[in-house]
Amino acid sequence: MESLSRRNFLGTSAVLGLGASTWGQPPEKVERLKVPARAVTRGPKHHWFGYYDKCPWSSDGQHLLANENSYVDRQPKPGESIAVGMVNLKHNDEWVELGRTSAWCWQQGTMLQWLGTAPDREVIYNTAIDGKPGSVVLDIVSGRTRSLPLPIYAVSLDGKQAVTLDFARLHRLRPGYGYATYNERFANEAAPEQLGIWWMDTSTEKHNLILTLKQLAAFKPDPRFAGAHHWVNHLQFNTDGTRFVFLHRWKAPEAKGWQTRMLTAKPDGTDLRIALDDGMISHFDWRDDRTLLAWAKTAKSGNKFYTIDAITGETQIVGDGILTQDGHCSYSPDRKWVLNDTYPDRQRLQWLMLFKVANGRRFDLNQFHSPPAFTGPFRCDLHPRWNRDGTMVCIDGCHGDTRQVYVLDVSDVVKS
Repeated sequence: MESLSRRNFLGTSAVLGLGASTWGQPPEKVERLKVPARAVTRGPKHHWFGYYDKCPWSSDGQHLLANENSYVDRQPKPGESIAVGMVNLKHNDEWVELGRTSAWCWQQGTMLQWLGTAPDREVIYNTAIDGKPGSVVLDIVSGRTRSLPLPIYAVSLDGKQAVTLDFARLHRLRPGYGYATYNERFANEAAPEQLGIWWMDTSTEKHNLILTLKQLAAFKPDPRFAGAHHWVNHLQFNTDGTRFVFLHRWKAPEAKGWQTRMLTAKPDGTDLRIALDDGMISHFDWRDDRTLLAWAKTAKSGNKFYTIDAITGETQIVGDGILTQDGHCSYSPDRKWVLNDTYPDRQRLQWLMLFKVANGRRFDLNQFHSPPAFTGPFRCDLHPRWNRDGTMVCIDGCHGDTRQVYVLDVSDVVKS
């Protein structure tokens, strides 16, 4: 801890709306540090990884995955491709291009990740195969590739199974998360039975539509569904691959925003359960095989971080008065820490923090400026991600001249 400089980054007025007790003079359980961020990618092209729920580091720690593009100020056009590649962290951060794909978005990239069956050498990412949705598994050592018949959204930690959704529908209903390159089917239908969630075996290529939008719209329906289009988003397997979570969302044509409920199911789509249904659930992560951490709303306590039992729906508040804003939360590999960030404040600063589960103490690590141009579907959220031993953190940043990937050493903090 002594290698990190301690200082108040900003006065109370710098982060309006987050609460003076938390963001002005720090309360007893908040400490502000300055952990330097090192860029591991360089311009003139832009680089980013994507979402916060995947580890970009290979299991041997040598390579870090990223996407590369020549522009950052607009949505992609159908068929426009980007490069997928990796940084060789043990060879002067050398950029190595692995391939190109037109199946991508700003918030979640290409779903590029290391495959759990061989996390030191095999990567998987989404692509278009003869114009149709699919994914590719690439061996970075041999260069061999194999194609899978479906794109992937979430892959189990062991790499043996994946679940996915319709990225074309997602592109229309939640810009920034779907793919422009796929043609949307059934766009005029509110809850088509041909679309929903698919499961796939990553070795045998066996795949099934396990939950349909029609089925979800009929599952414990209520008046909020009237006239709404339905979709799913944010699929994630639990720690042992026995369940997965997803958000069921719907939006009526005249409504300003959408509503959300969180559901979980077994990989074959059975044992479907509602975990939370108070209208708003945002970012989340699995703590263990049946417990989730999520920023959500409950009728009793409002918007906070909660742990949620995926089977019973029981909730408990986490970090009350300390974790006061929605962020991209994830547990450290040992589950002792929660990594989190914020959206830009009024000074366009994004805060990065760690929360110690055992004593409820928060450590503010750094803050990064996000230019006003980075808003909407092509905004640059930090989307912080852990390395495999919980000593390093990776973020996407636009605080420099270009959008790049940065790494922070948090080993001194997590030893505290």
